[in-house]
Amino acid sequence: MRFEEFNLNKDLMEGIASIGFETATPIQEKAIPVITSGKDLIACAQTGTGKTAAFLLPILSRLTDHRVATCNTLVLVPTRELALQIDQALDGFSYFTSVSSIAIYGGTDGITFEREKRALTEGANVIIATPGRLIAHINQQYVKFGELKHLVLDEADRMLDMGFQEDILKIISHLPKVRQTLLFSATMPPEIRSFAKKILNAPEEISIAISKPAEKIRQEAFLVHDPQKNELITRLLKETDYKSVLIFCSRKEKVKVLRFDLKKLGLDVDAIHSDREQHEREETLRNFSSGRVRILIATDILSRGIDIENIELVINYDVPPDAEDYIHRIGRTARAERTGRAITFINGFDQRSFQRIERLMEKEVPKLPMPQGMAPGPVWDPSKKPPGGGKKSFHRGGKKSFRGNR
Repeated sequence: MRFEEFNLNKDLMEGIASIGFETATPIQEKAIPVITSGKDLIACAQTGTGKTAAFLLPILSRLTDHRVATCNTLVLVPTRELALQIDQALDGFSYFTSVSSIAIYGGTDGITFEREKRALTEGANVIIATPGRLIAHINQQYVKFGELKHLVLDEADRMLDMGFQEDILKIISHLPKVRQTLLFSATMPPEIRSFAKKILNAPEEISIAISKPAEKIRQEAFLVHDPQKNELITRLLKETDYKSVLIFCSRKEKVKVLRFDLKKLGLDVDAIHSDREQHEREETLRNFSSGRVRILIATDILSRGIDIENIELVINYDVPPDAEDYIHRIGRTARAERTGRAITFINGFDQRSFQRIERLMEKEVPKLPMPQGMAPGPVWDPSKKPPGGGKKSFHRGGKKSFRGNR
């Protein structure tokens, strides 16, 4: 279905055409008519399916048809990266319209906070916010949502996983009871359905490819002991001239150590984790997106908040603790109908977790032999009790660390 068939505002259509959008994705084809009709919606769609445009376009079309000077739409998201991504997408779509927007998220300075306050009090049309930061503004009692017409919860499963349910309910208590509410989630566990019943009114439901990676991702895995991981990753990065590589580690300490070690080898690498300032993270993302940085190492803060279409290889330095996180990590490659490769390192401890991922996907991922000259890794036996008394560790120079915090 082509975008012209949705009867969207002509000024908005100019923006859509200028960024090369022609044919709607399945989630866009199903969601846009529902949202245009004014009904509440629960939409379940995996990462990379185009759900941002699915909810933005019908809302922007209505805003452009009926211009207002107040806050019309609130989009709640789990991370600052996703807030920025949605705001940037909105800027592109609405380039030929007069719709105003702002992304509101933590980790910034007082000047930014004042700019957010001004947008909230003067009525930016679309607010994209993380719950904690928005609560900080609401607590100061100047936020007015009396004219709000649309509430969007994006990555709702992630927000609940991060403990934002009470914050979201508090925010909703400040919104008009009569509104359109749209809930987008990559998964639909019972707790999401229970939560949806509290805040949505007779919603339509759409489900697109739940918990299935894109077919064009070539998934592979290595059985590897922790001390072998750096040698293996170095070989993989040197065997093929990948132009864009994203590496996920489960903890920020691993990110820091791996970045240091790869830098020493002369590789073009940078990293993003929660200890870096927001402006540093944004600059690093820009450098990676533009190709000035070839290899980016990150924690799961980027598994849903990065939208770069040319990532050729995703490496899971370790198996993510949650099966859904695996889907989102590898979903960073093979976007926009491209092909991609995803490689996961599985140590003895993580075998059971990876087997759960395979069951979720209903697919067995090939376990590749170690490269020539490297010692064999652990034997694949997920039924065996994990070694080391159940503690995860990471290695550098033979030393163990059990420090946490993403």
